[in-house]
Amino acid sequence: MVAAALFLNGCKSTEVVDTRSGEYVTAGLSSSDFNNAANDALNDIISSPLLVHPQAAQGGRYIMAVSNIINDTSQRIDTDQLTKKIRVGLLNSGKFLTTTAIGLSGAEDEMTARVRELNESKMVNQTTVKKDGQVIAPDFSLSGKIIQRTNRLDRSNQLVDYYFQLTLTQLETGLAYWEGEYPVSKKVSNDSVTW
Repeated sequence: MVAAALFLNGCKSTEVVDTRSGEYVTAGLSSSDFNNAANDALNDIISSPLLVHPQAAQGGRYIMAVSNIINDTSQRIDTDQLTKKIRVGLLNSGKFLTTTAIGLSGAEDEMTARVRELNESKMVNQTTVKKDGQVIAPDFSLSGKIIQRTNRLDRSNQLVDYYFQLTLTQLETGLAYWEGEYPVSKKVSNDSVTW
């Protein structure tokens, strides 16, 4: 009887959480925190007058590469959760394209370089091999940092502040054409763990 009760207690149903509702608050960063920061950054980038391509009326778009997003928090964070949402939004805006052939740690997609290695393959129709000198260098680089600061408020509560700091650097001049900071603050119990 006790074993059956323990078994049934361990089989509680799983609850699907609506991350857009803001109803659930975690001490750590949640998917809604990433979505909010990415959406705010995306809206700011799209509305920046400095980031309108001079040939936008003729379909001109800037090319962006993703550089380093530093995780300065106590959590294991896949920073692609932030950058991918920004990249998708910028692509959908029609103002930017993202290169996957060039990145800080090498190409995101190595196929751009690999297909050029087929230029001596007897198996491949040589008129279809992608030629050297065709990859477009980026105009901008997206970099940033996610910072965490924790402060004890009283005996039972602490304030955990996160800052999403992002920069778009114009690569020809090295000048930051856009910067944004998006804070997230959470008041949580001192018993809460943020990792």
